[in-house]
Amino acid sequence: MESGIYGCPARWKAFLPPGARRVRTRAGVGKRAWAALALTPDGCRKLRAGAELSCGLLLLPGNCPAEQWPRLRAGRVASYGLSPRDSLTFSSLQEPVLCVQRALPTPDGGVIEPQEIPLPGLPAPVEEFLPLLGLWLLYGYR
Repeated sequence: MESGIYGCPARWKAFLPPGARRVRTRAGVGKRAWAALALTPDGCRKLRAGAELSCGLLLLPGNCPAEQWPRLRAGRVASYGLSPRDSLTFSSLQEPVLCVQRALPTPDGGVIEPQEIPLPGLPAPVEEFLPLLGLWLLYGYR
């Protein structure tokens, strides 16, 4: 499964799921059709209207304004953030619990059902890790 994350801090490179790539440039986002692509808040800001991308599943911040969205060709878009409207959020920040609020299709045809996943030992602030955690879920690591 060809997946990427745009706007990924260099310090996250060691934590990427096997096969996931750190996409460093805006041009790199549009060079291929991704099975899954995650945009960090910084990656969302760096993409300007007019940028194009193609992916099976796009993970993006729930607060990413629509005017910043590139021209999308995505089979499914899932949001992450701290809003109850986001597909991926936390039900607890004190002792981090990742909450999948609605079924998410995986690029390989599976489905991640709504559930809560305790995440002991995450460094704070945990909300920064949502795009990375989303990629791990898509790869089937739960």
